[in-house]
Amino acid sequence: MKAHLLQRCWVTFSVYVVGMYASCLNRFVIKGGRNVPHDGPVLIASNHISAYDTIFLPWAVIRHNPLQMLWAPAKEELFENTLLRLIYSSWGAFPVKRKRDVRAGRKLNDLLQGQKVMLFPEGTRHKDGQLGSGNRGVGKIIYDTRPAVIPTALIGLNRWKFPGFRQEATVVFGAALDFSDLYLREDSKETHLLIVERVMQAIAALLNGEGAFCGRK
Repeated sequence: MKAHLLQRCWVTFSVYVVGMYASCLNRFVIKGGRNVPHDGPVLIASNHISAYDTIFLPWAVIRHNPLQMLWAPAKEELFENTLLRLIYSSWGAFPVKRKRDVRAGRKLNDLLQGQKVMLFPEGTRHKDGQLGSGNRGVGKIIYDTRPAVIPTALIGLNRWKFPGFRQEATVVFGAALDFSDLYLREDSKETHLLIVERVMQAIAALLNGEGAFCGRK
């Protein structure tokens, strides 16, 4: 699945507008941006602390990868309003049901044949900044598609107000994770859990490296 040029231009324009607000009017610092591969299937796996995550994370990725898409699943309630559905869809978001969604899972697998996708393995926001457990389904997606998995830590966005100025936040992109040992294991629930736990440990390490509270050691 690929986006046409007009959509990619629109997304790049949109994220640069967001970036003006985030990094010029506020202090949204991006670290490790070069760790995100320019080409090939990429999964950005991030903690989830604010509704703003889905707005500012694309800026951090696409600023180094203009005219590319960062696809993202989003809860289906966001698509009930026609106008919002058109806006979110134009940015690369697509609806996912709260319970197991086979159709959305297939779309994720298709996208991760060569596109960039943003996922929050916890599956829900933790406004207090604590890092929750990863969803086993994310481990299954990684096992099936085997993209470059970039652990990502968001810090401070849970304290932002809109509109606001001179607010501080940071996003840190880690190096791509190595799952070669786990890919040798059988396709099972245990393997999927081990994969997603490695992702969560990497995110925790990034948070701890920035001195951020994450609820893990």
